[in-house]
Amino acid sequence: MIMEEDSYEEEPLNLSLAIMADPSVEKLRREDNQASSSERGDVKARSSQGKAAVLEDGKGLHLIHLLLVTATFVDENNVNSALDHLTQLYRTVSLTGDSVQRVVAYFADGLLARLLTRKSQFYDMIMKEPTIEEEILAFSCLYKVSPYYQFAHFTANQAIIEAFEKEEDLNNRALHVIDFDVSYGFQWPSLIQSLSEKATTGNSVSLRLTGFATSLSQLQETESRLVSFAKGFRNLVFEFQGLLRGSKLINLSTKKNETVAVNLAFHLNTLNNFKEVSETMKSVHSLRPSIVVLVEQEGRRSQRSFLSRFMESLHYFAAMFDSLDDCLPLESADRLSIERKHLGKEIKSMINCDEDEENSEWCGRYEKMETWKSRMERHGFEGMKLSSKCLIQAKLLLKITTHYCPLQCESEINGGFRVFERDEAMTLSLGWQDRCLLTASAWQCV
Repeated sequence: MIMEEDSYEEEPLNLSLAIMADPSVEKLRREDNQASSSERGDVKARSSQGKAAVLEDGKGLHLIHLLLVTATFVDENNVNSALDHLTQLYRTVSLTGDSVQRVVAYFADGLLARLLTRKSQFYDMIMKEPTIEEEILAFSCLYKVSPYYQFAHFTANQAIIEAFEKEEDLNNRALHVIDFDVSYGFQWPSLIQSLSEKATTGNSVSLRLTGFATSLSQLQETESRLVSFAKGFRNLVFEFQGLLRGSKLINLSTKKNETVAVNLAFHLNTLNNFKEVSETMKSVHSLRPSIVVLVEQEGRRSQRSFLSRFMESLHYFAAMFDSLDDCLPLESADRLSIERKHLGKEIKSMINCDEDEENSEWCGRYEKMETWKSRMERHGFEGMKLSSKCLIQAKLLLKITTHYCPLQCESEINGGFRVFERDEAMTLSLGWQDRCLLTASAWQCV
């Protein structure tokens, strides 16, 4: 039986975000706001008109239909028809319109890029990567205003803390987290803060974080941020070891009796093929961790056709863009940053990723939780039931998140963000209306 928040009598859960006060990020945000001030005025004038225009006469549905027809022509390499339909799309869509116009605009850009050769300067213009600073700013904006990443990180961290507490008599109060995709380390300040609250002056807690990343500069920046943040907690001993992605696990140093936790949040879907997924799972199993936390976006990867992948991605990102209505106004500079430098980038990468090309660029391969469950079990893992604390924490997160236009209503299936258990409380999912966005689960070696 699941305990509701009101009847839960244990100590209150700490839901503070614990995001470092980063002067560089704040400076970027101020500059971005200044640069976008004139644009925001234009957006504000058009946003109310755009919302009404799409709802009127089903124009939103017409846009989606036109986009799907265009994608069909692109898939068939019918260049003339594809360009004709793209021309119609560009007359209607807008990166500063309502949520439907915006998401369709990025999909249209992706389709146009797919028609071009990769040597074309126009391809480079459409697919231009954001700078590291822009990428961090966009990610941090989404992290703060939406429960999307917070749900993933808080749920994973809660499961890790509980595994650590379970072994507290044996682990010498030492926790070793191995993160296969540490990125910029946004997940770990809240864990550092939570662990520090369990420490006392004469009984400190040790946290070692081994993080894999794609570049040395990313590792250095992540280490600097986390070490600086951890210094504020005197009773916590923090150590960071950075490894480049692809490094052998033999480079990992482990200590006797420490609790080992493996974090696979948003990692497995980035691997190039099933062989890499299998090798990663085997490597994780060889570490004999106390817990493996898996968080992935919910989708259905189709090996059959580009159109199937396109349709699935359209459903997913339409929900993501729609959910931003619950977080930020249309004219928000932060919202434009999220859409352009984060979500838009993913959309265009997905459309221009060909799975049959040996050296194709990375694109997200979203799977249903049932698929990951089957793979984990085949590689010697069994599911662990997530505690009621994880569910309560996730529900509280939705309640305390500041929404621009609060829509979340638990009694209505189609009412904004919601959290729900699946698979007899073995998994926990975050959804937007009737669309499942993310699912978290915990595993142990058989």
